[in-house]
Amino acid sequence: MTVSAVNDEQARYWNGDEAAHWLTHEDRYEAMLAPFTGHLLTAAGVCGTDRVLDVGCGCGSTTRTAGRLATGGGALGVDLSGQLLHRAEQRVREEGLANVRFEHADVQVHAFTGPVFDAAISRFGVMFFADPVAAFANIGRALRPGGRMAFVCWAEPAGNEWIMVPGAAAARYVPLPPIGDPAAPGPFSLADRNRLLAILEAAGLTDVDIERVTYPLRLGSDVADTVEFVKQTGIGQAMLTGADPAAIRRVTDAFADVLERYLTAGGVWLGSKAWMVRARRPASAGTLLP
Repeated sequence: MTVSAVNDEQARYWNGDEAAHWLTHEDRYEAMLAPFTGHLLTAAGVCGTDRVLDVGCGCGSTTRTAGRLATGGGALGVDLSGQLLHRAEQRVREEGLANVRFEHADVQVHAFTGPVFDAAISRFGVMFFADPVAAFANIGRALRPGGRMAFVCWAEPAGNEWIMVPGAAAARYVPLPPIGDPAAPGPFSLADRNRLLAILEAAGLTDVDIERVTYPLRLGSDVADTVEFVKQTGIGQAMLTGADPAAIRRVTDAFADVLERYLTAGGVWLGSKAWMVRARRPASAGTLLP
């Protein structure tokens, strides 16, 4: 059971079909997002005796990586999804990492045991807070004075081929899901750079640096593999649920046609754009975060 969760909608989402989808495609997602991992850990400067907090850790890949770097310290991964954390704990046992552990909690309100972490990291795990200012302030309070924060989140949707290309293909045959409030919890809730900066500053963090990063993402081994994967994603399900069989066939064909253009000898690759963000808790022990 999630401890002290205030974001019930996201808790249900990440403990339901979406969690099952990520578990099924764990290796695919890890390979897809791996280019961001080294960049993230370098940005956070994780090493030595650091104690690291990994926010929205999912299956724990970045937590384990942090633990291997902070050999004299350790890493704590926190996530809303009990199913993903179960897999994370399984991976830690398989790898024998004694300095890595996990907690099932909502980071926005979780009562961390004081300012004990040297660094906080997140690879696409910070876009789902009901109140991002409160969440980032809570993360900041868990850091020691001067502690480091580094995370990566998606930039504007228009710059992300992995969602725009199949979305545009499907839109000819089925209605796209309503956009809703762009600031609501979701993959692109922090896409607006100015809003992202304002949130971090309101949370009391300092030395904020926001860098645009671009990496190609390998969605599948070939067109057929990629089409089936896209249809199973959250956005794919949102587009196809309730559609009649004829419309689903047309969307499937449209996916195949457009993805053929992105096929290489090494698989199907689509572009991505994200923000790599660095910040700090104020160095003065007397400075209180909100």
